[in-house]
Amino acid sequence: MTSLITEPQLLAAAATDASAIGSALNEAKAAAAGPTTSLMVAAQDEVSAITASLFGAYGQQYQALAAQASAFHEQFVAALAAAGNAYAQAEAEIAGTLGLTGGPSTASQAVAALTRAADPVVNDILVMTGSGVATPSSAYLSAVASRFLTNFTGPLTALTTPEGLYPITGVKDLTLDVSLARGVTALDTAINQTISPGTGSIAVFGISQSSIIAAMEMPKLLAEGFTPGQVSFSLVGNESAPNGGMLTRFPGLSLPSLGITFGTATPSNDFPTTIWQLEYDGFADFPQYPIDIFSDLNAVLGIAFVHGTYPTLTAAQLGSAITLPQSGAPSMTTYELIPTQNLPLLDPLRAIPVIGNPLADLLQPDLTALVNWGYGNPAFGYSTGPANVVTPFGFLPPLSDTTALGSALISGTQQGIGAFLGDLSHLPATLSAHPLSGLTSLLTGAALPTPSIPSLPGIISGIESANTTFVNTLTTDISTAYSVLLPTADIGTALLVSMPSYDVNLFLNGIQQAVSGQPLQGLINAFGDPIAADVGLVTIAGGVEFFTVENAFQTVAMGTPHPGLS
Repeated sequence: MTSLITEPQLLAAAATDASAIGSALNEAKAAAAGPTTSLMVAAQDEVSAITASLFGAYGQQYQALAAQASAFHEQFVAALAAAGNAYAQAEAEIAGTLGLTGGPSTASQAVAALTRAADPVVNDILVMTGSGVATPSSAYLSAVASRFLTNFTGPLTALTTPEGLYPITGVKDLTLDVSLARGVTALDTAINQTISPGTGSIAVFGISQSSIIAAMEMPKLLAEGFTPGQVSFSLVGNESAPNGGMLTRFPGLSLPSLGITFGTATPSNDFPTTIWQLEYDGFADFPQYPIDIFSDLNAVLGIAFVHGTYPTLTAAQLGSAITLPQSGAPSMTTYELIPTQNLPLLDPLRAIPVIGNPLADLLQPDLTALVNWGYGNPAFGYSTGPANVVTPFGFLPPLSDTTALGSALISGTQQGIGAFLGDLSHLPATLSAHPLSGLTSLLTGAALPTPSIPSLPGIISGIESANTTFVNTLTTDISTAYSVLLPTADIGTALLVSMPSYDVNLFLNGIQQAVSGQPLQGLINAFGDPIAADVGLVTIAGGVEFFTVENAFQTVAMGTPHPGLS
């Protein structure tokens, strides 16, 4: 963040004010000199004489210190005035270089305007976090500020929001719809307590669920009278990104049993906004054509392995971001996509020691083309359409992109074989990096310590402690195990009730399109859209069920309550 913004005229005014303050202090010092340095003796006794002498000495010391302070003050005023002149001269030189006209005041205003545009000073920077964590930690504040908030100057404030996402964040947690509604209330209250319509400015940071909160808050702020110049947003991992967010891919879909309503899209022209998304982040970069099962599975694993990495991105990763195109004139929103090096779908394979990475590199080129086909182009892991246009899912990618898949698979096979052979050539070095010294030291090490025999009271106390621990753990594990049945039933209800209803609406939309003058395309959509939606939604539901069971297993095995996504 920029730490200095200077205007020469303000420095000159400050120097004048400081000089006036110095004059007032000198007058006060002179007025106090006589009464404090020449005290009269109250009586003709030794105590009175000593007292008068003592206070007179203090007065003289004060005058000496005041003289030193006066000299320092004069130097400070001179330095302040000189600094103002130096900045004014620098601005004049910059104005001349840039070809600005209109005299020193115009140059000063131009430079100040450029400075504010690059690094505006705001009353506050409100920072929210993602699902599963209500209040941002100090480490989190520092991490996101250094990566996504460097263009603002102002105090960082952690804003507490519910951030519930049943059942992923816990089988007894808030549903997404309830959590979002309460989050919007918290954000709106915080903004209105900091600034008012027409006065002050603020920056808001949202990640994952809190980015949806920000999207829902934007129209509310406009209705309250706030202007685009007052509020700025920085959003990452945004599930409501117009082209790519999971919530925008399935407009009109509602899953009451899970408390999730799809369709929320972040406005592109309400307030200045920057949206960051990672390639293959299943929440923020969901496939446009979910009939591609490879793309869907990759997106689900992207939720697990990619979505949570925004606060740890490196400068190189941020620097590789691609500014996505928009439709028509640029809006007030900038869309930045950060490439992801490896497919999340292959991350579990890469975790296998020694041979996992070579096998993943063998498969990745071809698998990347198959995954990218679900985004509409085998060469890109994201939708290449306008980033500011709400883009629902479709049935099949364009025919030209489908035919391009063949050549991509041929070249991918060659690339994969080359990468696999290259990895195998490095296997000896990899194996030598793991010596058996640990096993050798275990077999030939020092003698084992002699165990001590506990006393009878110690044995009884240990049995009591073990009994209590066993019962408490067993109770918790049983509760966790059967509580998984509730989200499983809710997911089943969504698939067996809500999804068929959504399919019927998709079919009727296609029929409506057919009778409205597009018979062929309408019939294709009437039968194809429900199939594509079902493939994508069933894959998502399977992923949610897996995350729920995995979290329950972690709770049972390691005692971690509601561990959430890893």
